[in-house]
Amino acid sequence: MRKTDVLVVGGSASGIVAATTAKAFHPGKSVLLVRREKQVLTPCGIPYIFATLRGIDQDLIPDRVLLNAGVDLLIDEVVAVDQEAKTCATAGGETIGFEKLVLALGSVPSVPKTFRGKERENLFLIPKDKEYLERMVRRLGECGSVIIVGGGFIGVEVADELTKSGKRVTLIEKLPHVLELAFDPELTIKAEEILKDRGVNVVAGVGVREVMGKGRVTGVRLESGEEIKSDAVILATGYIPATGLAEAAGIPLNRMGFVQVNEYMMTENRDVFAVGDCAEKKSFITRDSIPVMLASTACAEARIAAMNLYSLSAVKTFGGTIAIYSTAVGTTAFGVAGVKENLARERGFDIVTGSFQGADKHPGTMPGTQIQLVKLIASRESGVIIGGQVMGGDGTGELTNLIGIMIQNRMTVSSIMTAQIGTHPLLTAPPTAYPLTRAAMAITLSYRHG
Repeated sequence: MRKTDVLVVGGSASGIVAATTAKAFHPGKSVLLVRREKQVLTPCGIPYIFATLRGIDQDLIPDRVLLNAGVDLLIDEVVAVDQEAKTCATAGGETIGFEKLVLALGSVPSVPKTFRGKERENLFLIPKDKEYLERMVRRLGECGSVIIVGGGFIGVEVADELTKSGKRVTLIEKLPHVLELAFDPELTIKAEEILKDRGVNVVAGVGVREVMGKGRVTGVRLESGEEIKSDAVILATGYIPATGLAEAAGIPLNRMGFVQVNEYMMTENRDVFAVGDCAEKKSFITRDSIPVMLASTACAEARIAAMNLYSLSAVKTFGGTIAIYSTAVGTTAFGVAGVKENLARERGFDIVTGSFQGADKHPGTMPGTQIQLVKLIASRESGVIIGGQVMGGDGTGELTNLIGIMIQNRMTVSSIMTAQIGTHPLLTAPPTAYPLTRAAMAITLSYRHG
């Protein structure tokens, strides 16, 4: 029987970070990562293999990240966990003993019931599977038109990329607008307009009844009865946690199908942890269970778990998930952190919002300047920031991250207005009109005039 002190099952973002952090914080312990994939993809980079990247090999995470950290790697599949014996069995016939187990099992594409059990040529999912995606890229290269079902982040990004590669793309979203689960209407409408300007045929407010075609797809029939022809159909309808291994081992799941964990990412078994897409998430703001699956969140969870493997720290805990997303449509980026406006109201928060729009460089005549919009959402009673959204250029991602930090540290509108910042003509908005400060000011003024 092979033995290791720390066994990490799963080799994507959370597995890599759990293994490398475990080795860094517990250098005297042996760490083994087991994954079934020969090569691992950067999950968030998958939409860009269709145009921006020169082939799928540009989206690979090198194994040297693990090996240079002193982590052992085994390419195999863990098929069973015995919690009592503290062993795992693999498809390759190995038995691995462990002191601590970290489950980083990830997620798999969610297939709506309408489409299940209908294997057809040119009907694709978007799994984190290199061999599958390589075949998909080859087949799509032979197609002139593609339908994408699902207008979330993955669907929007793939639609934009395939359009960039010269395909005729139709993006179908059942909700009134694309990206509606993440953004408020003023940003979703703008994203939709940009997609259309870039050549994507956006069909929103109606779902897909069925995929047409027998041996090979020929298009889709909408719930309205309308038929849209295409050479291929891609289902970008979300992901579900891959928790079959955990469930079979008797590890409890929550009502949404995620592995139950506490603030240390520990299951009810003190020697078994779960991180990433397979692990339970609770909103930092509302404390509700939420189905957020983000690589950034997964990595934060992995660090928490790895640091607490052998002794718990009251300051190294996971205080809840702040949903922080960003994406880009063409040269316009969109970001969101925390709760959006309508969700905050639905959850019972009395809120006040403030927005500011200006140039992201200064002066506004600087080459490459883009319009930047920042919207902040605060609790009316306390002034604490609970959400924010950004639209603009290259700085959007980091501004969104900054809003996430503000939320996590429960910063108030007043503290943002008095915060000290650094600016530069080529890199930021002007100090006289810094968007976070001015959005906070708009909230303060609404208090005074409200």
